[in-house]
Amino acid sequence: MDSEPNSSLDFENTEIAFSYKSDKELKRLKWLFSLMNNKSLVKMGSLFTPTALKLKLPFVRSAIKATIFKQFVGGENLLDTQKSIDLLYRYNTLTILDYGAESKTSEEDLDNVMNETINAIELAASNSSVPVVSTKLTGLAPNELLIKVQSDEALNESEKREYDKLVYRLDAICKRAHDLKVGIMIDAEESWMQISIDDLVNQMMAAYNKSSVIVYNTFQLYRNDKLDYLKLSHEQAIAEGYLLGAKLVRGAYMEKERNYAEENGLKDVINATKEDTDRDYNEGIKYCVDNYESIASVCASHNVKSNLYQAQLIEENQIEKTHPHLNFCQLFGMSDNITFNLAKSGYNVAKYLPYGPLNEVVPYLIRRAQENTSITGDMSRELKFIAREIKRRGL
Repeated sequence: MDSEPNSSLDFENTEIAFSYKSDKELKRLKWLFSLMNNKSLVKMGSLFTPTALKLKLPFVRSAIKATIFKQFVGGENLLDTQKSIDLLYRYNTLTILDYGAESKTSEEDLDNVMNETINAIELAASNSSVPVVSTKLTGLAPNELLIKVQSDEALNESEKREYDKLVYRLDAICKRAHDLKVGIMIDAEESWMQISIDDLVNQMMAAYNKSSVIVYNTFQLYRNDKLDYLKLSHEQAIAEGYLLGAKLVRGAYMEKERNYAEENGLKDVINATKEDTDRDYNEGIKYCVDNYESIASVCASHNVKSNLYQAQLIEENQIEKTHPHLNFCQLFGMSDNITFNLAKSGYNVAKYLPYGPLNEVVPYLIRRAQENTSITGDMSRELKFIAREIKRRGL
């Protein structure tokens, strides 16, 4: 990463980043991110919110919907997302839809997640601005089942039936995506169930990624084994005659992973330093760009240097910016300075847009707040850009 970054990109350009926001919306944005930058407030809210919603305390639901939900979520149902999809597309930005359900156990709930995901795939098929849908295996099977499968413990008859239903649900989703030519990204989870997920996703890629990339696995590169696993997955795909789909993320469970390792006397799977993670992430990007003909990848990152690096590699290798195997993605409601400047420069970039009933997406919202204040400092960076744009507009 010693050479000059892509000269046509300027992630400091706040005029482009916030061109879709009115003066009033921008001021509201500053207020919201100022609140979310307060670590004590985020900690208290993370503890209080789930209980307050269960108890149906007055004003809590409406307060969340008007603030953090509105900022980071596309709506309570699939139809609600169309407004955000259309707004993003006006600024050359695509949408990745994600029904925000996880940690389900009842058969009814698990089937509902499958059906909701298939509905999203069908909407995407009729909407050129939605090329991909995302899903979580923790919404399609009980966590305990995924953990037990990974532990190599023998499943009892009931668990075998549960596992067969998981395979059925995942295959139904991937088959529908394949038939309608829509991508499907499978989210990563905690290390104690990730091998179970990887094995299933590899099966789906082998079945549905023969001629184009439909199914994507997610690689959490804050883990010290995932760069090697990315390369191994590519080798396996070549050997078995399919294309690899790879969404590259840093990761969202660092504190939980380290606590789990310590409590269970296990080796810590997380890189020792942030520099190690940054190195692995950027090496992962380079590997995917170097092998872009047989890997469809997504730089799913809020890190400025990583996004610049992928753009730089695309330019240096004289690859078309719009090549379908080279993509960028940021979360809806964050890092607009990255997303909209990439879009303005002509790259394939999307916003990851969760949706679902408020109580379903609360874990997602809490994760956004916690990780961004305690680990990456994203909230402070967001505030800096918002304040700069407010000053530029003379507000």
